[in-house]
Amino acid sequence: MTQEAHVTQGPLTTEAGAPVADNQNSETAGVGGPVLVQDQLLLEKLAHFNRERIPERIVHARGAGAYGTFTLTRDVSQWTRAKFLSEVGKQTETFLRFSTVAGNLGAADAVRDPRGWALKFYTEEGNYDLVGNNTPVFFIKDAIKFPDFIHTQKRDPYTGSQEADNVWDFWGLSPEATHQVTWLFGDRGIPASYRHMNGYGSHTFQWNNEAGEVFWVKYHFKTDQGIKNLTSEEAAKLAGEDPDSHQRDLREAIERGEFPTWTVQVQIMPAAEAAEYRFNPFDLTKVWPHEDYPPIEIGKLELNRNPENIFAEVEQSIFSPAHFVPGIGPSPDKMLQGRLFAYGDAHRYRVGINADHLPVNRPHATEARTNSRDGFLYDGRHKGAKNYEPNSFGGPFQTDRPLWQPLPVTGQTGDTAAATHAEDNDFVQAGNLYRLMSEDEKGRLIENLSGFIAKVSRDDIAERAIENFRQADGDFGKRLEAAVQALRG
Repeated sequence: MTQEAHVTQGPLTTEAGAPVADNQNSETAGVGGPVLVQDQLLLEKLAHFNRERIPERIVHARGAGAYGTFTLTRDVSQWTRAKFLSEVGKQTETFLRFSTVAGNLGAADAVRDPRGWALKFYTEEGNYDLVGNNTPVFFIKDAIKFPDFIHTQKRDPYTGSQEADNVWDFWGLSPEATHQVTWLFGDRGIPASYRHMNGYGSHTFQWNNEAGEVFWVKYHFKTDQGIKNLTSEEAAKLAGEDPDSHQRDLREAIERGEFPTWTVQVQIMPAAEAAEYRFNPFDLTKVWPHEDYPPIEIGKLELNRNPENIFAEVEQSIFSPAHFVPGIGPSPDKMLQGRLFAYGDAHRYRVGINADHLPVNRPHATEARTNSRDGFLYDGRHKGAKNYEPNSFGGPFQTDRPLWQPLPVTGQTGDTAAATHAEDNDFVQAGNLYRLMSEDEKGRLIENLSGFIAKVSRDDIAERAIENFRQADGDFGKRLEAAVQALRG
């Protein structure tokens, strides 16, 4: 008896078969408010997505890492009470994991793909993880679409290969991706090495000071080695000759004593300015223009020690945007809100419930004191201590001071998009980026994009993809259309 084919036509449903009313927007406490745990579609999708592969990471599987030091060079206490940011000259141990996004563990390094930037600060108040990319923006703005997006970048379940149809069908139907796609297919789409690229926190985060004042912040890590990139031809040759090129370059540079460094900058927005800003400041598909919020230099990051065991320290390293310290917290960024759940869920599944006990993951400058016990690979570290709170046996106690400041919310719960601002447009910043490019840069961008779009099997998918770039800039769309037509005959 043959198994019946799975039904793919008709309404989208949950795993339990209930129809899905909205697969575009996660449920929030009012327009622009935080995401609600009661949105079981969001949680189901993210939880299921995290468990689709065993045991490598679903995304960012291919990576390299190194230990280093962050040194504060500017007093930022007017904006945040985080202790590791409290005194000029203060140093904090770090671990930084670089990665590609779509490739599996055995993929090549020199490919056109964003690079993950996962930075762990081992602070005296616990570990602070800043998990971003080498681009300041991303393809989507709501975590409920993340599994769908990554499915288009991974191997098709029928063909076993990445399919141009899937990639451009999704991007063409998701105009918000236009800005990041323009970044990706420009000159910075293939960094020459991990040392020669910038890093970004990408999301908007909260800083709060001793007085309880709230500020929104974006992080920038500018490479001191200079930006260096590969052309598509150079990358294809290098990927074939040395798939481990980026890992090798980082390791050997540190072995030689050529420690890579980055200048750390932040953009600061007073919380009161967010509501009336010209576009949604929590939209991950947009940058804050520097003329509005100039970057402020606050420190220096140096990588100076290689891991001794790649599996133990790079593959088993875990990072979560939910790992905050006092003075730093989340924002209403809907992509960030989803990641606060998804990253912790992923590492508990992939590495185990006691992953935080591993040397690379546990706090280095303080001690974790919890009432959690048992589970896979539990080491009995708590001995006979009581595992409940409150207790009268000298156990750990709450501080009564939240890490971040609460935000007011109003309105009805529901599947909502963010509040609309005056310049909330999916194409403006992509067009601005295109117009900043030199003529040579524009030519390479058109060549890179057209070569990929030309591979799709349907004209309507190609036309829809081109239209998004035409919306960003007329010249952009016109040149791209001509290049695609020439390649498709």
